[in-house]
Amino acid sequence: MRDAMARADVGDDVFGEDPTVNALEDKAAEILGMEAGVFVPSGTQSNLIGIMAHCQRGDEYLVGQLAHTYKWEGGGAAVLGSIQPQPVEMRSDGTMDLELLASYVKTQPSLNHFAHSKLLALENTHDGQALPSDYVSEAQALARDRGLSLHLDGARLFNAAVDQCVAPSRIAAGYDTVSVCLSKGLGAPVGSVLVGRADLIQEARRWRKMVGGGMRQAGIIAAAGIYALDHHVDRLADDHRRAVELADRLDRIERVAVVNRATNMVFVEVDLDPDQADGFNDVLGSVGVVVRGGPRYRLVIHLDIDDAGIATAAEAFAQAVASL
Repeated sequence: MRDAMARADVGDDVFGEDPTVNALEDKAAEILGMEAGVFVPSGTQSNLIGIMAHCQRGDEYLVGQLAHTYKWEGGGAAVLGSIQPQPVEMRSDGTMDLELLASYVKTQPSLNHFAHSKLLALENTHDGQALPSDYVSEAQALARDRGLSLHLDGARLFNAAVDQCVAPSRIAAGYDTVSVCLSKGLGAPVGSVLVGRADLIQEARRWRKMVGGGMRQAGIIAAAGIYALDHHVDRLADDHRRAVELADRLDRIERVAVVNRATNMVFVEVDLDPDQADGFNDVLGSVGVVVRGGPRYRLVIHLDIDDAGIATAAEAFAQAVASL
């Protein structure tokens, strides 16, 4: 990947003149079955400009109350786009009750005291869990019936595709815009791509410039994204396999309970008193397993974690528990 970055042809991406960025955008759009794409520095910016391409000031988008676009992206759509989020209660598997979702939709033009619903934003995967295809189809049908556009935060879309043994374009199907991250499981150092309808991507490109995402010789980092798409998708199955192994090992440790395991993520709850978390984390850190928080932990497997790393992590948790 670093060799590809060093050899990348570059130009001025603000003017659409970086050949490597253009190649990445075209490749991502083709893989996901979309008309066009735009390369951005981060998934947060990708979701932001996607939402802003769909909505105007005073509009709203419907989104799960635990979804990344609502909870973990600084309120950007509201602060920068004057777009109101309408959070909807979300189940732990990333789905929402569609009858409840429908009750939140506000589209009647006579109701001028409401923000008008314009967009439904879904997330796949959510906490590592791939959305059931039947649920996605029903949610998309509901959105279309109510006149809503559809955006997918597909930061880990390729994990969902590998998990469900389908083409990535199948996960992206039915949406108007889709954001995919190149720097998570795919292993690029930076970057996401927003793909979708050509008119929406053109509008998103304008917003990218406005929020500071215009880049010059960005082909250097785009080359890493191309390499990731060419070489690091199928290997996500290794991350999923290692997550299963890690969950099995941790579940055998006294005072450690595996709360959930999906694709490349393992969630564990450690039986700790409130004043024990810092000491527990210090023991883990002393053997090279750095964590934050507690007593609930999210452990994410990626291409820099090998089988030996899984064994190290499990042994570290056992050692930390023994120190309590």
